[in-house]
Amino acid sequence: MDPTCSDSAAGGTPSRRPPTKRSSRQDSSSSSSDEEDEAEASGEEIADDEEEEEEVEEEAAAVEPAAKEHPAAAAAGEKRGGRKGRITISLKKVCKVCKRTGHEAGFKGAVYIDCPMKPCFLCKMPGHTTLTCPHRVAMEHGVIPAPRRNASTSLDYVFQSQVKGKISMKGLLGIWDYVKLHEKITYDSVHSCILNSMKIDNANDGILYTASSDGTISCTDLDTGIGSPLLNLNPNGWNGPSSWRMIYGMDLNTDKGLILVADNFGFLYFLDRRSKTRIGHPILIHKKGSKVTTLHCNPARPEVLLSSGNDHYARIWDTRKLEANSPLASLAHGRVVNSGYFSPQSGNKILTTCQDNRIRVWDYIFGDLQSRSREIVHSHDFNRHLTPFKAEWDPKDYTETVAVVGRYISENYNGVALHPIDFIDTSSGKLLAEVMDPDLATISPVNKLHPSIFIWKPKTEDELAEERTKQKAKEYVYGSGSRKKTNGKHDNSSDDDSDGDSGGKNKKAKKTRFTCTTKGKGKFKV
Repeated sequence: MDPTCSDSAAGGTPSRRPPTKRSSRQDSSSSSSDEEDEAEASGEEIADDEEEEEEVEEEAAAVEPAAKEHPAAAAAGEKRGGRKGRITISLKKVCKVCKRTGHEAGFKGAVYIDCPMKPCFLCKMPGHTTLTCPHRVAMEHGVIPAPRRNASTSLDYVFQSQVKGKISMKGLLGIWDYVKLHEKITYDSVHSCILNSMKIDNANDGILYTASSDGTISCTDLDTGIGSPLLNLNPNGWNGPSSWRMIYGMDLNTDKGLILVADNFGFLYFLDRRSKTRIGHPILIHKKGSKVTTLHCNPARPEVLLSSGNDHYARIWDTRKLEANSPLASLAHGRVVNSGYFSPQSGNKILTTCQDNRIRVWDYIFGDLQSRSREIVHSHDFNRHLTPFKAEWDPKDYTETVAVVGRYISENYNGVALHPIDFIDTSSGKLLAEVMDPDLATISPVNKLHPSIFIWKPKTEDELAEERTKQKAKEYVYGSGSRKKTNGKHDNSSDDDSDGDSGGKNKKAKKTRFTCTTKGKGKFKV
């Protein structure tokens, strides 16, 4: 039996044995020297046949090409008969990440397998992969919970009442009515590049301010789609990437009627909303040449500004005495800071999202800002062209603990790879809820929660059936203890009225219907 044939049939690794002698010669005019060479090759094969069989059985790894092991022999073979050196094909699979054998990295079904030779992609720590990372199973792992405050004191009641009174194609702008999901209005004449930031005018919800990578700020009427430019940082057009300014961060100071914007060179600009003119000169608030990713004015103290940038810092400023290199505080991060936001009610907390898969929380802006209160590991470090992830506060949560953020690493939901939207308790790091839908297979890096509108969906048939089952169980328990008479009394009830009714008749319980209406278009009854 030919060993080479058995190896091939078994799917094993090809041996290092030279090619066997052909059973028939197609060329009858071969020279005598060729015949001698073939005889020598056949003799070598017979002599080494037993050794080669043992080597094949012992080794399961691919062997190096014969030309590399014996270059002189290969060269001699080419000179003698023009025959090429032996070619060995390796059947071993190598990792796409580290190029080593013994393991693989990549998708297996809907689950991505990490390379074990690299640190965990989620928490950036060595010794395990993302599949076994404790932060993936329990997001609160390693997070120190915030101390619980008693919110029932008189001072807290006064504080909440005072704060509550203050709460209130590239470049395309699309508008949907959530009642009519398939009807969309698209305005394509607002900006010529990617739209990076949007803000609704608090005094007029039909006016939208937008910032774009074309270096312009625009004020758009949502009803007509007519936009008026407020600022253009590239009046001379394109002169190369070294001078082209793009705008990412933008916010409104409603008390002063100002628009604050920042560009990709680290500078901050002020605009008057009423006169639509620039105020003063631009001020450097981050490292020169670094992008300012977000701006946010404190909701309770609009003169206090929070900025975040590509220089790995989030900084707090007082806009009343704003000068370069004079922040009130600088919050250091490990990598690029995608966003930074004050808490929506009191403005006393800070929530930042960093590219190092960390969400950081500071509980009190007037405390020690050099050390963060908590650090939560979360999956949002992406390795492809994607909008940066930005964790944001839930504006309806008066405890100022709930944050919402999209997830980068996909999860297997019934065989489908989905990227859920996470609701996180920032006081403990726990995952409160994850929102996903099979029809939403895309990644959601940016999510905005409405400050006042709640939307309910109809209950499913299974939920209604479960409610009917529970109601029947209650009725059964109620009826098993006593039998109800036609006059509304039970057999084991007394004729004496314990509620002092002189007429001796039971008063019928009044049915009360409660109605709750939100500030938006929505009403539900209980």
